[in-house]
Amino acid sequence: MITEKHSHLPDISKSKSSDIELPIDKVGMSNIEMPIRLKLLGDSFLVPSRLTATVNLIDPKAKGIHMSRIYRSARDTLSAHTLSAELIKKFLKEIDDSQEMLSDSSYVELNFQLPLKRKALKTDDWGWRQYPICIKASRIKGEVQIYLTSSVHYSSTCPCSAALSRQLVADNFIDTFPEKDLLNKKSVQDWLLKESSIVATPHAQRSEAEFTVQLQNSIPDIDFVSLIDLIEKALGTPVQTLVKRADEQEFARLNGTQLMFCEDAGRKLKVALENEKDLLDYKVTVSHYESLHAHDATSTVIKGVAGGLKA
Repeated sequence: MITEKHSHLPDISKSKSSDIELPIDKVGMSNIEMPIRLKLLGDSFLVPSRLTATVNLIDPKAKGIHMSRIYRSARDTLSAHTLSAELIKKFLKEIDDSQEMLSDSSYVELNFQLPLKRKALKTDDWGWRQYPICIKASRIKGEVQIYLTSSVHYSSTCPCSAALSRQLVADNFIDTFPEKDLLNKKSVQDWLLKESSIVATPHAQRSEAEFTVQLQNSIPDIDFVSLIDLIEKALGTPVQTLVKRADEQEFARLNGTQLMFCEDAGRKLKVALENEKDLLDYKVTVSHYESLHAHDATSTVIKGVAGGLKA
């Protein structure tokens, strides 16, 4: 707010016209350091974020926009209240209105790390994971669109490699026990527990699912945790934090019972997201960072509603 003390200072954006009279599609500030307030599991806390906030400049004669008004709105609105879809809509309208008819559209991009406690698979232990969150939203002539992008890491064990490994183990079993030998459970169990018996293991790799969803415009809030939980549950093998032997064994069991190519992972996520009523659109790309090859295996699935996300 301009005080009477400073009212005599020149305002070039008002007093001088542009030498080149053209509108601007987007103008504003990027990479603003702005803490945001999150509420998770009943607790409210601040996390650091990077903010981009812009408007269009529809007056071809105007020298520029009011940058400080965008920052003030980010500080007093976006940073001071718990982050939600409604707050993003309010912020978009505020920065548009603050320009006094110089613009009719506004845009925001918000990037931060979402800290979540993740329980161990079997024991009572737990650890922290951080999930990258990017929110992109626009308000174009009154119509709001909100997109959320994040990613999760998981383990993927190759079905082909698993089948080839099983064959080698079976061959070793036949070579060890001639057909005439009489076997009992104890002798088979003892053989299976020997390191020399399991002569091959399938290759597995850390993998990543990056997903972008378009939120229904009517929702008042953004349920980050439920969305991430949905993705991790669908994949079945999310990476872990603190693990004890029982947790690591369970992780091995999950990998062994949920073998997947990148195509399998993509299909799992498509099924999981298809009926989510709060999502208007989605796009998911999975990348398996192969331990066999020097290149990656990827697949992409989309809902692709009209005017929405594309492959």
